[in-house]
Formats: sequence, structure tokens, C-alpha cells
Amino acid sequence: MPYPPLLVKPMREELTSIGFVELLSADDVDRAMKDARTGMTLVAINSVTGCAAVMARPGARLALSGDAKRPDRLLTVFDEQDIEATARLRSYFADIPPSHPSFALFKDGELVHFIPRHRIEGRDAQSLAADLEAAFNEFGQ
Repeated sequence: MPYPPLLVKPMREELTSIGFVELLSADDVDRAMKDARTGMTLVAINSVTGCAAVMARPGARLALSGDAKRPDRLLTVFDEQDIEATARLRSYFADIPPSHPSFALFKDGELVHFIPRHRIEGRDAQSLAADLEAAFNEFGQ
């Protein structure tokens, strides 16, 4: 059962306030992933978990404020909240087990980098930001 919208609103806003676009339905995901066929797209699978609050969302903010190449698009779904959208997004990388929070980086529509929960949990936001920035620089234009 999804958490009440009021409870997750601040968690959503942590990402939307830095430029992430929320994908709330399967159609939203399909439209966004069609646009993701060109350039670099970062997708954050948001979550209510502690590692999302302490590491994932702050790490994304740090990575995007650094000197790394910036993705052309920033997208997000909220796991266990936007169930249809999250399921559709995961269909774009079906061979990777579900993981939240997590980050998927696409280059010209192809998944090129994935950071699952086990590479977020137990680390600090700066370490995660460094991983994201390295991927941005490797796959950015």
C-alpha cells in the first residue's frame, strides 16, 4: 500500500527541486524514454528508505552541482508509490533485479550504467556523487 501523498511529498520535491521530472504513469515513462533515445538521461528510482534520504537524494544533488558533464534529462519514479510507472521503467532494464533507491544512466536510449541499492546503502552522499559524476563524464558528450 502506498504511503499517503503528503508524507512522500518532501521526498519527491528533493529531486524535482533540482530538475528531475516525475514520471507518474506508464505513458509518462514511455514518452520520456522515447525522448531518451538521444543524449544522456539519468533516472532516479526514489524511495522512502533511509538510504534514499541520507545517501541517494543528497548524492544526486551533489553530483548535479559539481563540475561533471550534466545529463540532458533527469527523470524519476517513486518506487512503491507510482507502481505502474516504476514497473514500466523497469521494463527498460528488465535483466536487472528491482532495487530502490537506484540510478539508471542511459546514453542514446541504451542503459550504460546502473547503481543499485547495495552500492548506495552504507556509503555517504559524497561517495555516491563521485560515482555518478564519473559516469556522467564517461558517457557525457
